[in-house]
Amino acid sequence: MTAGAQAPEPLALQGPVTLASLTETRALLESHAGARTLDLSGVTVLDTAGAWLLTSWQRAGAGKGGTLTGANAAQTLLLETVTDALSAAVPAPKPRRVHHQAGDTLANTGKAVSGVAVGVGESIGFLGLVMARLGWTILHPARLRLTALVHHMHQAGLNAVPIVALMGFLIGVVLAFQGASQLKQFGAEVFVVDLIAISILRELGILLTAIIVAGRSASAFTAAIGSMKMREEIDAMRVLGLDPVELLVLPRVLALVIMLPVLGFIANISGLVGGGLMAWVELGISPGMFRTQLLNNTDVSHLLIGLTKAPVFAMIIGVVGCHQGMQVKGDTESLGSRTSRSVVVAIFLVIVVDALFSIFFALWGI
Repeated sequence: MTAGAQAPEPLALQGPVTLASLTETRALLESHAGARTLDLSGVTVLDTAGAWLLTSWQRAGAGKGGTLTGANAAQTLLLETVTDALSAAVPAPKPRRVHHQAGDTLANTGKAVSGVAVGVGESIGFLGLVMARLGWTILHPARLRLTALVHHMHQAGLNAVPIVALMGFLIGVVLAFQGASQLKQFGAEVFVVDLIAISILRELGILLTAIIVAGRSASAFTAAIGSMKMREEIDAMRVLGLDPVELLVLPRVLALVIMLPVLGFIANISGLVGGGLMAWVELGISPGMFRTQLLNNTDVSHLLIGLTKAPVFAMIIGVVGCHQGMQVKGDTESLGSRTSRSVVVAIFLVIVVDALFSIFFALWGI
């Protein structure tokens, strides 16, 4: 590479300006730092590397504001293309954000509320979809997958009997022990039977059973459906014309609706047995006296009120667990996040609905 003129301006380039001669060309430009114009009429070959060097010389350094002359049509097109690419590669400076603590707090609050509202809307929509499929299945019973239903009844119901029975027994023991220590002060030990019966039959038996089932089944439903979502099995079902809600969600929800009242009844019986045993040990109330006091002062309505809540709790747990499973993305982090969220949301909604039931029954005097 040689210079056609020794004067600082203009600088004429001769021969190829390519990647092979890039170092020599750069040295030539640096040695003529005062040049404001480059004459390219003597350039025989120009590639992308050479065009980048010439464009960079024109845009920055001592050559800022310089001009390129003498290029033919092909060289001009290449220079323009490289210039556009360099302009697109340099991001525009971001405007400096002015932080306003009150405004940021308000914006974050709005985003959180909006996210909760969207989540509630999606959950209600999914619940409506499940109810529609349930109505369609009632009208066409042959579409119900009995094998899947029995399987989930075994998994969510029968396998939960030991832990539910143990929980109910221990709750009865705790209620009897705590009640006895308080009622002894007033000589009303016999009323510990009423305390145990009403607390377990009306509230604690079915509520704690629903919480345990939410921890077991909601997480299991989310993990199972979420794994299928990650492996794109649900998309394959839709491609084959199969309804994932009918195949995966409905059997799980129906299994909980059927089995949760049974589990609640088992928890009630276990709680009464545990309370009766502790009352016998702590207060000397014999099993016969416990049974007599239970039948005389406790109405069967308390049992029915408790079991009435079971299908509602089961629907909440099943729908939340399956809906969170359907929301899983294609990574394990999403699966873990949705599984933990399903348990938290299911337990929270069960407690809220139980409080609403209590307020409703109190207002109507039930």
